[in-house]
Parts: sequence; C-alpha cells; structure tokens
Amino acid sequence: MPAISIERQLLQDKATQLRIDSIRATTAAGSGHPTSCASAAEIMSVLFFSTMRYDPKNPRNPANDIFILSKGHAAPILYAAWAEAGLFPRKELLTLRKFGSNLEGHPTPRLPFVPVATGSLGQGLPAGIGMALAARLDYSRRRVYVLMGDGESAEGSVWEAAHVAAHYALANLCATIDINRLGQSEETMDGHDIEAYRKRFEAFGWNAIPVDGHDIEELQNAYQKAQLTRDRPSVVLARTLKGKGIPGEEDKNGFHGHAIEPDRAQKIVADMEQSLQGHDTTWNPNLPEPFTPPQGQRLKIADLPYSTQSQPEATRKAFGDALAALGKANPLVVVLDGDVKNSTYTEEFQAVAPDRFFEGYIAEQDMVGAAMGLAAAGKIPFASTFACFMTRAADFIRMAAISGSNIKLVGTHAGISIGEDGPSQMGLEDIAMTTAQPDFAVLYPSDATSAWRAVELAVAVKGPVYIRTSRPKTPVIYGPEEKFELGKSKVLRRGNRALVVAAGITLFEALKAFDELKDITVVDLFSVQPIDVETLRQCAEQCGGRVLTVEDHYLHGGIGDAVSVALKMPVERLAVREIPRSGKPEELIDKFGISARAIANACRALKN
Repeated sequence: MPAISIERQLLQDKATQLRIDSIRATTAAGSGHPTSCASAAEIMSVLFFSTMRYDPKNPRNPANDIFILSKGHAAPILYAAWAEAGLFPRKELLTLRKFGSNLEGHPTPRLPFVPVATGSLGQGLPAGIGMALAARLDYSRRRVYVLMGDGESAEGSVWEAAHVAAHYALANLCATIDINRLGQSEETMDGHDIEAYRKRFEAFGWNAIPVDGHDIEELQNAYQKAQLTRDRPSVVLARTLKGKGIPGEEDKNGFHGHAIEPDRAQKIVADMEQSLQGHDTTWNPNLPEPFTPPQGQRLKIADLPYSTQSQPEATRKAFGDALAALGKANPLVVVLDGDVKNSTYTEEFQAVAPDRFFEGYIAEQDMVGAAMGLAAAGKIPFASTFACFMTRAADFIRMAAISGSNIKLVGTHAGISIGEDGPSQMGLEDIAMTTAQPDFAVLYPSDATSAWRAVELAVAVKGPVYIRTSRPKTPVIYGPEEKFELGKSKVLRRGNRALVVAAGITLFEALKAFDELKDITVVDLFSVQPIDVETLRQCAEQCGGRVLTVEDHYLHGGIGDAVSVALKMPVERLAVREIPRSGKPEELIDKFGISARAIANACRALKN
C-alpha cells in the first residue's frame, strides 16, 4: 500500500476515534452536541494530525499554529483531538460538562489550548484576525485556523471579519466552514448550497476552496492550497453531514444538542471500533520551528505633560496623548479604532507607531474581537470608538470577560455632554454594560492628568479594562505628582451636609455646587470598578449617611448603582432619566438634571 494511502487511512482512523470519544463524552455527560462533532471529525483529523504545526506537549508554545473552534458547541471533539494528540489521558474526556472540570460545555481559556472563549457564535473569525495580525507583526510563520459552523455564518460579525481580513490580505488566516446543512431547529438559510458560500466569500476577496468535508484527500489538498496562497485569506467550504456515522441521526433534523442514550451509544461505539482493529494509529507531530516573540518594555510612559496651570483639555485628547507616548515606550501595545481616530485621537498613536495601528472601520464587533485575538497572542490592544458604538460589541465584551482577555477598551464622547449630535451619538449605557462583567476594570477620568494615568493603569492591569472619556474640555485639577490607583477615589472637598459622588463632566458640576453650598464632601470616583468602598464609607459616615450620586449616564447600572451596592444602602441619584435630545452641553446638563444647580438643590433636600 502506498505511503500516502497509509497516511489517509491513519487520518480516517483518527476521525473515527474522534467520533467515538465525542459520543462517549457527551453520553457520560448526559448532554452536549455529538452530531455537531461528528460532522467535523475528518476536518479535525486533517488539521490536527496532518496540517498544523504544533507541539502537542506544549499548547502554549508561541511557535504553534493556532486553532480556534468558533462553533464552540462542538467542544467535545476539540478536547478529543488534544487527548488523541497526547496532551492528557483519554479518560479525562468523561469529565465533560461536570462541575470542577475544565472540559466545559463550550471552550474557555481555562484550557491552555483555547486562546479565546467561543460558543456564542461569530467570535472565532474576528479573534483569528487579531492573532493573524499579531503573527504578521512578529514575523512569525504560525498560521491561524478557525473552524466555524454554517449556521454561525448568519452572524453579521462573520461578514465584518470577512471584509477586514481581506482588506489586510491575511494570507496566514484559514477559515473552515463545517457546512452540515442543519442548524439547531431547522435547515440553515443556504443548506448545502456550497456555490452560494463560494460566491459570497470570493466577493469579499477570499480564496474559497469547496471540498467534500468527509474526504481526507480533498481536505489535505485544500489546506495545502491555502498554505500556498500568499495574497489573501482562505476559506475551506466543507460539505458535511450532521451526525455523520451515527445511525438514525446522520443528516436528520431534530438531533442538535442531544446526547445519545447509553445503551445505543455503546452499540454505535462498538461498531465504530470494529473499523479500527488492526490499524496502526501511530502519529508523529509536525513540530514548529523555535520562535521567541518580542518582549514588552516599560509600563510607565513619558513624563506627564499637564499641570494645574495647563489650559483645559478633553479627557479623550489626553487619552490620545498618553497612547502615543505609550506607543514609543512599549512595543507590545497595539491600537484599533472604528474610523473615528480623528475624534478619539488614536491618530496620534498611528503617527508614532503606524505598523501597530489597525483601522477597524465601522465594524465594532470585529474590532473588539480582533483585539481579543491580539491579546491572546501576547499584545496589549487598545480598541477605541465612541462609547455609544461600543454597545454594538456588547456580546464580544461579554466573551472577552469570560476569556479573561487583556483588552483595553476606550469609549469616548460619553453622555449628553457631547451636545448637538443628539441621542444616537451619546454613550449613556456603557458603564452598565461593562460593570456587569465581574472582572472588568472600569475607569472614568475627569481631567487630562487622570486620563493619562488611567492609560498607564490599564497597561499594568492584567485583564479587561474600560476607560470612559468625555468630549468637552475640562480644567486640569490634578498635578503631575498626583497618584492614581485601581480601586481608589479622590476626596476633593470636605463638608458635612452631604456626600456627592461624581466622575467625568459631572465632577466639575459638583465642585460648582460646593462653591455655592460650602459644606458638602465631593468625591471623584475615578475607579468605578473596582470601587473604593473604604473611602466612600468613611465619607458617607461623616455626612450622616446623606449620599448623592450624579452622572452623565442613564439611571440604571451607572455610578449610582455602583455606590449604592458598595455602601449597602440606598442613595439619592441624579442621572439622565429620559431619552435626551440635541442641544448645547450646558443646556442639556441643566435640562436633564445633572448640573450644579440640580446638585445644590438635591443636597438641600436631603433629610437628616
């Protein structure tokens, strides 16, 4: 028998073993998606045991090719592939979905071979873009492989990513779509119309390669063609059958997410094992060449350019200044922007480090997803756009939190204080969106100094950070010697009538209210999450429990909620309580009840 036939038989046997392990694991769990695993068995076999270069004993090796399972519900076959590669004993697969096991229902980076959490669908390809960009930056030969589901291709983020990947000519990125025709509840929109997929991806500028997804030779040839393509990303369009090899379920609707009952599973597995008898399944891994990625430098950036004698400056501009200084100091920092770089001031970073600036265009889901990929590859990505547009990427922010991703998000133009542009441009729910994630640090600087320090802190923090910045210029109230810490606030004025907690634009309204009342404590919250419980509690006690929060944000989920939870007591809240409209910033601040006048009146009304 020719050697190539022996290899193909080995790969077919590996695919059969992956099916067996997926069935066993999901049956032991009593839940899962064996049919979604079965359709991808040959794809996984060819990728893991023929195509990818990686060290099976060291999944974190920076020279390894990268695999992202975007169709995260097929997690059992991913775990089975790594067990088959020898990373851990096969018996551990039977802990699938059990409490305390890292082999969860959908993959997370608790596992060393999972770069980003997936399963919500639509995350894998954007993350793959980030990892492919990182490899290009590092002059690395590693390739990025993303396995997607066909139902998943209905997600808009997939097509944002398809456009961006082609724009950047990411030839080191190869997607595979497991086109098994069946979604969770019915047939997908395109079914097995492979030509429709081909035309669509080619229109976006991809190298589209249709194959029989159960034919080992066709899959091998497809991945070889992708490796030889130098000017564009590739996508392997694999026509498969859902439940392939599972009697009574193959290519049939109604079996998505159903584990096979034990007696039937035992018989199916026994029949599959018959085909493996007598075959040599010895495999020699295709190890990558050694590679050492670039290392970071200083976390502290250039000397602060502001003082209390400086002219007023917008926190969004200070963010841009700090980012540019950071770009000179730390080569691991990269920046993505959503086509607003002349408003977010990330163009300053682009000017000093153009190779590490990536225009994400008006595709915020892909921008945040690519940032997740860059972070997974060891970069420190800052992704910025108007705060209101961050909401488009809410699910990606959620998945970044699940991943523990080291991304840094910056929302500019927050609140009604942006003025005339009107409510569609006003970020009024971004604090609620980000603080809802337990491990997300949320910083809200009020002046240029604190904005600069927020950027420094964001780089130092290992994990996701959101920085909220404003459009209007504000006075510089902190000198260069002022220290800022995560989880710490600033007490700017002291009095006994009431504690007023503010941040951003409303801090200056609170200071104006102090000038009128002379007897209130004013706290610059700065760190919304984690929050400075100790300082807030001390100030609240000093003021007899009379606490007022004021914020340029909607009522629910903002500063008021954060302070109330921290103090374990109700607080009076001034916030935007209705849909705003266009107007001058000062008009809107007064109209919607977050001005100095509103603060002073509310403090007078607080009862002892």
